Amino acid sequence: MMVMETSSTALIVASLTRAIVEHRLHPGTKLAEQKLADHFGVSRTLVRQALFQLAQNRLVRLEPARGAFVATPSADEARQVFAVRRMLEAEMTRAFVRQVTLGQLKALRAHVAREKRAVDDQDVPGRTELLGDFHVRMAELMGNRVLAELLGELISRCALITLMYQSSRAAEHSNAEHADIVQAMAARDEALAVRLMHEHLLNVEQGLAFDRQQPVNDLSMALSF
Repeated sequence: MMVMETSSTALIVASLTRAIVEHRLHPGTKLAEQKLADHFGVSRTLVRQALFQLAQNRLVRLEPARGAFVATPSADEARQVFAVRRMLEAEMTRAFVRQVTLGQLKALRAHVAREKRAVDDQDVPGRTELLGDFHVRMAELMGNRVLAELLGELISRCALITLMYQSSRAAEHSNAEHADIVQAMAARDEALAVRLMHEHLLNVEQGLAFDRQQPVNDLSMALSF
């Protein structure tokens, strides 16, 4: 029974995630528990579990006494987050180059290879997670848990915007830029690595397409694909 419940919850999470990232659900759309339960043929308890997982991933916003809604990303918030990230990650990159090891470089190259596979496979949620995790992975490899947690929080605050508004072409460019950054680190070229990181974060922000076509906000229609 527990396995079936876990499987059902995962199916709901995957279906709603796909509807959001494929622009079939509009930010702010109410996700009615009973309507979702009827659609998937499960209990409201399983729906509630799925919505909680989506809220943890910042894709859904839970409001007391009102219910669940597709998260509404703020472009202004994303710009502010990217500004902070540029300041923070420039110094992280500088510190990383000064203490870089062959093992760290191997780990980052393996991560970049996973990014490329996700991009090539058009795995939108997967590529979004991996492209963001590259930056957190740098902090982890440095052994700085506080920095890794801080970066993870900053990245998650604009993850939905990146997930929804980054094109496949822009994601491919991000992956290539990560590879260039690692190459500069391997050469111990501190100035180049810092410059590439700064330009990379600028490019990610500028490559977000906020003028996309408005998706539908009818729950049944969005999930019928």
